[in-house]
Amino acid sequence: MAFSGALTLTDLNDFITPSQACIKPVEVLSTPEDGKKPGAAFTEIKIDSTGSYYEVSSNQDTSTSKGAERKLQQAQISLNDCLACSGCITSAESVLITLQSHNEVLNVLGANPPPSSPDHKFPVISIAPQSLASLAATVSSTSHFPVTLLQILRRVQAFCIGVLGFERVYDTTFARHIALLEHTQEFWERKRDEGGAGLPMLASACPGWVCYAEKTHAEMLPFIARGKSPQQVMGTLIKTWLGGIWRKRPDQIYHVSVMPCYDKKLEASRQDFYDEVYSTRDVDCVITTGELELLMRERGWDLSVPVDSETTPRQPTLIGPDSVQEPVLPELVQHPGSSSGSYLHTLMSAITRTSPDPLETSTRTIRSSDYEEYVLRNQRTGEVVFKGAKCYGFRNLQNVVRKVGKEAGVQVGRGAAGRIAGAVRARARKVGVGGEAESKGYDYVEVMACPGGCVSGGGQLRPIAQASQKQVDAEGYPRNWGYNGVEMEDGRPQDTIAGPKWGNKEWTKEVERAYWHDLPTPPPSPPPDSLVDALDRLALRVKVELCQPQDAANHACWSSAMDADAERRRRALFRTQYRAVESEVVGLAVKW
Repeated sequence: MAFSGALTLTDLNDFITPSQACIKPVEVLSTPEDGKKPGAAFTEIKIDSTGSYYEVSSNQDTSTSKGAERKLQQAQISLNDCLACSGCITSAESVLITLQSHNEVLNVLGANPPPSSPDHKFPVISIAPQSLASLAATVSSTSHFPVTLLQILRRVQAFCIGVLGFERVYDTTFARHIALLEHTQEFWERKRDEGGAGLPMLASACPGWVCYAEKTHAEMLPFIARGKSPQQVMGTLIKTWLGGIWRKRPDQIYHVSVMPCYDKKLEASRQDFYDEVYSTRDVDCVITTGELELLMRERGWDLSVPVDSETTPRQPTLIGPDSVQEPVLPELVQHPGSSSGSYLHTLMSAITRTSPDPLETSTRTIRSSDYEEYVLRNQRTGEVVFKGAKCYGFRNLQNVVRKVGKEAGVQVGRGAAGRIAGAVRARARKVGVGGEAESKGYDYVEVMACPGGCVSGGGQLRPIAQASQKQVDAEGYPRNWGYNGVEMEDGRPQDTIAGPKWGNKEWTKEVERAYWHDLPTPPPSPPPDSLVDALDRLALRVKVELCQPQDAANHACWSSAMDADAERRRRALFRTQYRAVESEVVGLAVKW
């Protein structure tokens, strides 16, 4: 399909069940014997008592057939084969994301009428900080000096505005700040209003995890946070808030998002993020980091070449409410914690700030840095106030799903969305006397589908590696690297092409290092109070102007309560919902 060269979808079954036709061809090594009738059977398949399969000649004498038997090897399915299958997405979704490609971006920009035309689209592009980190790590690996995220952002802005014709280029860190504020607000609501029955709260920023839960673990849906991801919050800011300042309707804006993950294409295509009134989406097109880099190479743009004022930060401007003057959004806002959004650490910071007693933090690594537990204890009483976890990768995710289901009293894997009866009793039973950390259940889990988190997303750039003379991937299968967007242009040294291996831990560390700039990895302390106050004031302006509360002058922070109508608008703008998807494929009806 056209949406990405690094991923291929086929219109097979829609869900994670046996497919009616295998996408992986079988190589037949035996050749027919001469002199046989066309269509005649030459061999038979025999199964022994151990379940092994043997190929036996149908015309062989049974007394001598033992030596002619050939044991057949089991089929091996690699990660590349899984990525090439449509088992994790529906056919309808695959049709939607065919329009999510860098070629689609070029087509829309090329066909865009001039600004004087009423059909003109105001093009805007936003880019995730993880994508900037991947680009920075790649450029730095071939440079004598490290390149910062600010320098990469300025060079991307110069390319998108000067070459492609975009009107605005933003990073998504301010949208992430709003997403974290709403995320924290939802956690307090669950803890206060539902008496803890809605806990543990699971992060919702990873669309791969959400898609997996909707189709295989519907019983987890009540625990997944309803807050929009930074990508979709950015869509709300651009199409609704900034669009009003620009005097543009949502359908007059073309919003492109650059993300480190292919699943973000699916997220943007969700029906919940479609405006029925204006027939437009919050995010019109999503391209990956690799596709942006491919765009640059196709247009002859060298990201290693400096541009003017690339080291000069822009100061955000705070204009009064209802001002027609366009604000300058904050850039590259750091949220201490993890490079996947810092959802867990933001909650821990909020709990620490609001606690009447000082709290101490302890950390325990379960299996690797992809699965860690965090505990907040009251320093005076020793009571466990909060227990959370960071869980990256599907292998760890499976264990967390089982653990959460057991603690919450739900049956895992039965598809019973909303079956949380006895959850409070189960959590109380687990806590026990003294509130020991070992027995207390999770209050929150930061879940990401990719090992290593978002900096190691499937859409990121591959590490620089020695070129192989054979055009094969790490698992030995032939790949067209040029079509996949990882082959260097003609004339570049053959020993500097991007390596095909995904998930390289050493390379992930390099991207992580670029993500945090000159700060420790991760930084131990929050940003200065003055910056946090400026961010919160701008976020409050967004909330007031979009939600339109009756007592707008009395709102001092994001968590301030509003009237019922304003709260409904807030939930519609900054939250979403999930639905269990039932498979229509019956295993007994599968054609093999």
